[in-house]
Amino acid sequence: MQREEFIQQLWLDYVHQHPDLSGLRLWPVEAAPEYLTLLTLNHGPWAMEALLPTLVRFGYRPLQRYAMADRGLLATLLKAPDEGAWIVLVELQLGTLSRPPRDALRQLVGQAHDADTRGQNLLCRGRPWPMPDWSTYQTLVAAHPLAGWLAVMGPRLHHPGFDCARLGQRLDQLDGAIAQSGFDGNADRHHGMLPVSPLLDYRFYPGPARRQVFAEGDEHRIPSGGLALVQKQVSANQERAAELLLPHHTRCELS
Repeated sequence: MQREEFIQQLWLDYVHQHPDLSGLRLWPVEAAPEYLTLLTLNHGPWAMEALLPTLVRFGYRPLQRYAMADRGLLATLLKAPDEGAWIVLVELQLGTLSRPPRDALRQLVGQAHDADTRGQNLLCRGRPWPMPDWSTYQTLVAAHPLAGWLAVMGPRLHHPGFDCARLGQRLDQLDGAIAQSGFDGNADRHHGMLPVSPLLDYRFYPGPARRQVFAEGDEHRIPSGGLALVQKQVSANQERAAELLLPHHTRCELS
């Protein structure tokens, strides 16, 4: 697999999961996201350290590591080899969950078929383990919303982020246009999936809840991801917006 195919598979999966958000025609279809936020967990072949060598082979370069202990998350920012989307690889730390939800998620993940634990496309092939039952999902969401998300969705693209400057528009203009399309943006930089640096203006647009069929055949609508817009508050600096996404105090050593 080459990087172009990897990105294409990530995006096709996102389009399938979010036909409404990916169908917005407020900027050119060919416009690349500023970054792609991929969510995984620190277990087996889906652990960050197991995934990074493949991403490096695709040409990405790990640039910075971030730790968010209050959220039970680690993240690595990877620079693209060209002007394409950077990657924010986010890893849920199972050890931060209490024992019952941690054991439930490990048991679920442990049921993945061997064939689904190998290859270079572990982040774009969907959920590799069985669907949880509704009760297990509720237990996991109560412990950590992203634990529930991973149980149902598997490691994959959670949301893309677009830099308004690269789209040639202002954030307030795009925010208004997206609102007219029926999506309400959230400017809360403290309580979303990731904390967002004060150096960026930011909006997150959750996708509509999607109907999922759980293990016992019952159907429920649950959150699935979304789309983000960012805009540098100081346009003179040469850094990519992705470099400024996470707060400086969350940085840690990159081994």
